[in-house]
Amino acid sequence: METIIPHSNPPFPAPMLPEPDYVLPGGMKRSQFRAMGTLVSFLLPEAQFSLGAEIIRNLFEYWEQTLSRFLPDSELSQLNRLAGRPVVVSKLLFTVLSSALEAARSTNGLYDPTLLNQLVQLGYDRTFEEVSAQSAAPTVRIEPGGRWRSIQLQPSLRLVHMPVGTGIEFGGIAKGMAVDAALAALRREKIETALVNAGGDLAVMGTPAGLRQWPIEIQGKTRTWVVPFHHGALATSGIGRRHWRQGGELRHHLLDPGTGLPARTQLWSVTVAAAQCKQAEVAAKVAFLLGIEQGSEFLRQHGLAALLILQDCSARTVGPWPQEAGKKEVQQC
Repeated sequence: METIIPHSNPPFPAPMLPEPDYVLPGGMKRSQFRAMGTLVSFLLPEAQFSLGAEIIRNLFEYWEQTLSRFLPDSELSQLNRLAGRPVVVSKLLFTVLSSALEAARSTNGLYDPTLLNQLVQLGYDRTFEEVSAQSAAPTVRIEPGGRWRSIQLQPSLRLVHMPVGTGIEFGGIAKGMAVDAALAALRREKIETALVNAGGDLAVMGTPAGLRQWPIEIQGKTRTWVVPFHHGALATSGIGRRHWRQGGELRHHLLDPGTGLPARTQLWSVTVAAAQCKQAEVAAKVAFLLGIEQGSEFLRQHGLAALLILQDCSARTVGPWPQEAGKKEVQQC
């Protein structure tokens, strides 16, 4: 698989940290804003905060204006409306679409960026904050995915030709790529220490002064896991937040391309560590769709560390995930 690249150095150092105090690391400053349908938060050195914050905000705003399916004037929305005709697109849209199609090919379609119509029919037709907690059942049969196979790209012209009826929805891969791009932009401006988090898809570089690693908090179903993270990225795919009811059926946004319907697994969430956020995002989604056993095997085959939270509130780790990471109970299942 070309889009999932195992890292040579494990992101979790030894020995494990005890559970840390939840305070801002010394010399660092935090801020947050909403973009790309989620909350974007970041930590930067105080001395470079103004420059770094401007870089991150401008990047995410541009990516949202280009790639959001919820903005009618975004470039992605315009491309979806022009399905059936060849369209020349921007470098950013072409790059993200090319990466999404490569992820689809390398996962044999388990990652499918052409499930927009299915999501809309299932009730996810606006930003999640606006989705009705209870909506009417779909009036037409939900089709399986796979339309990505018919999209034609011409790189020399950045030309995209999608069949009539095809709709693109990038989902988490766009957020992951935006996080990766934000760190790269910070690095070009000589900012070497940062954490950028887009709704649970995060990446780090450097470490705060006086620390050897970042203490990262991961929300589970019944507990919060705190893991010491040294470098790279983490991404989570799960149904803890994005779910709703439609015609009495519980729905969520992680669709099985084989049916076009929300995936039915015993998993609640999957968190994956990888070299880049894009890689972690694709791997987490694929592992969730595959389920506990096949998902775990998929992650092992690609040398990735992961935390799987099951619907029954138990947890399973894969690869070099820290077995004794600090954790605190938050509720009973």
